[in-house]
Amino acid sequence: MFQNLTAEFLSTALMIIFGVGVHCDEVLKNTKYRGSGHLFAITTWAFGITVALLVFGGVCMNPAMVLAQCILGMIPWSSFIPYTLAELLGAFVASIIVYLMYSDHFKASENEVDPIAVRNIFSTNPIIRNLPRNFFVEFFATFVFISSILVIATKHEDMLAIGVGLLVWSIGMALGGPTGFAMNQARDLGPRLAFQVLPIKNKANNDWQYGLLIPGIAPFAGAALAALFVRFYFGV
Repeated sequence: MFQNLTAEFLSTALMIIFGVGVHCDEVLKNTKYRGSGHLFAITTWAFGITVALLVFGGVCMNPAMVLAQCILGMIPWSSFIPYTLAELLGAFVASIIVYLMYSDHFKASENEVDPIAVRNIFSTNPIIRNLPRNFFVEFFATFVFISSILVIATKHEDMLAIGVGLLVWSIGMALGGPTGFAMNQARDLGPRLAFQVLPIKNKANNDWQYGLLIPGIAPFAGAALAALFVRFYFGV
């Protein structure tokens, strides 16, 4: 169990190093790649997740994936809470590390960069706030994400890391616009908590109502449906 928890912590942390790091690079003042755009960011997220899977193997890096695997009997239910906490902690710690790396740029951005843009470095938030529709977007994106990963892992295990990266890239480009496509509680809530405690000036409201409802609950609903879908349609 300890080895598995360590792998979940480290792999999720590595994913967030890439993900939150690229948003810092794209948003903050005086970085090398400021203004590179969402294609730059989404591609880095996709490549970063592929790298984390190549390094750490068949890890979940996502409480929604943990839930799906528990439903399918791939991992025991007793692992659900420990895995989830390890992933959330990994994301939190990684976000602190990224902040330390970019702390000069956060300071330089205090009076220039929109506080909401700074908040969105860490967490996903919609431009158009419509909670029922936002929930559906995250629910459906997670359903596509989790079900596709489970099928890829079953039918093309040797291509899993690359397949997941391509999947993240595709979902981000096609479905990421409304909400920022969290699909993963650790990806959103861990960095959101880090933003809450970090000494960043002029903070925007952290919007925990949105965070707990949309990236907090919708991925679980999507993952549960994905588990049932792949069991009864694909026989996973």
